[in-house]
Amino acid sequence: MKLELPPGPFDAYLFDCDGTIADTMPLHFEAWQIALGEHGGQFPEDLFYAWAGIPVDKTIEMLNEKYGLKMPVVEILRRKEELYFGQLPKVRAVQSVLHHIHAQHGKLPFAVVSGSPRDSVLKTLTTLKLLDYFPVIVGAEDYSRGKPHPDPFLLAAKLLGVRPERCLVFEDADLGVESARAAGMQWVKVPKGKPYLLV
Repeated sequence: MKLELPPGPFDAYLFDCDGTIADTMPLHFEAWQIALGEHGGQFPEDLFYAWAGIPVDKTIEMLNEKYGLKMPVVEILRRKEELYFGQLPKVRAVQSVLHHIHAQHGKLPFAVVSGSPRDSVLKTLTTLKLLDYFPVIVGAEDYSRGKPHPDPFLLAAKLLGVRPERCLVFEDADLGVESARAAGMQWVKVPKGKPYLLV
């Protein structure tokens, strides 16, 4: 399915990674279930998708608060990422987004703006053979206020040297769309589901 983009014109494209460039959300969900389960934690699927885009450490803190737990943040973060990395061979690109990456590569500058740790983004893009397409990568370590705050996208625009209002954001998560809107950027929502995958 082809994505319908706002009219523009645009000077840069900013992409979320998980669920936008890469169909990784089911893999991340599985990793979360195992990592949290080892500490008696839980992460209902509807909440997992509602919180998409929130950095991993912040997510664990929020789960602790929500369920009255004291799960170790650093330990679970490392374990969850380790489990996700073990599933990287299963990762596929989202075809509707990949189309626009190929169509505008070399014409517009790109950035990835993610709530995942930088190492996770780098490994995912490397697996998809897309790492060289993105000169700027903003990961969870690069900002103090994550999505839905505008900070991650504003940082990417600054690093690219592009005015925020001239950026188009590709996002699958509601919090990411809120972040793009707060940054004064136009956005396109990437649908979820297998029809959008490049197999």
